[in-house]
Amino acid sequence: MKIFDLMSLEAQGYENRQVNVFFQNDLFKTRVIVLEAGGSIPPCHMETYVMFYVVKGEVLLRKNDETSVLKENQVFITEPAILSMESKEGARLMGVQIKTQSDQEK
Repeated sequence: MKIFDLMSLEAQGYENRQVNVFFQNDLFKTRVIVLEAGGSIPPCHMETYVMFYVVKGEVLLRKNDETSVLKENQVFITEPAILSMESKEGARLMGVQIKTQSDQEK
């Protein structure tokens, strides 16, 4: 059994996001996302379903043409879309990319 402490996992910025992956298998990939105060993630076309859980702080989340604030202890789940986010005060999130049936067949 492996338990992950989302507050103690080390994480790097968006440019080095691959090192933030702490679990991955054939169905999903899980990473820690840390945004410093004023930090952002540029628009990215996600080809999988995605879930973001805010562990600490809050982010301004954009999905296609929609914008919303995602606060501490809230979860956002979306089908493939263009996503971006930013944080005024800084935030720590868990992001999960969930493969679709067609992704698994590739």
